Amino acid sequence: MNIKETASKFFDACETGKGWEECQQYCHSNASFSAQAGALAEVETLEAYCDWMKGFFTPVPDGRYELRSFAVDEERKNVTAYAVFIGTHSGEGGPVPPTGKQVKADYVYVMQFEGDTIRHMTKIWNDTISLQQLGWAG
Repeated sequence: MNIKETASKFFDACETGKGWEECQQYCHSNASFSAQAGALAEVETLEAYCDWMKGFFTPVPDGRYELRSFAVDEERKNVTAYAVFIGTHSGEGGPVPPTGKQVKADYVYVMQFEGDTIRHMTKIWNDTISLQQLGWAG
């Protein structure tokens, strides 16, 4: 499997809430994670992020993504995915009872490879806008 195929399979597994159990096959066991987003301030490993995404499907059970761009940079050994995450806070969980409000969040994953597996991922996301859309923040 090449890095494009690996990244594609990882992206789909992560963005459909499969958690680390499914995602780990595409990653180094100690893969790191970073994001400049308050909601993810404590998340430092890709394992923790994958499980965070899995947990997000409790308050937002209809969550789905629309992939807008997917690019491979062979020279730098990374794959970038730009998508929009869409979902409604209709399930229990989250900081407030279900709001019935929908999120439409633009975000980018930059998956850095070492060999044929992901060693680091950066998420570029404006969490403040997403939390406001869901009715979780003012």
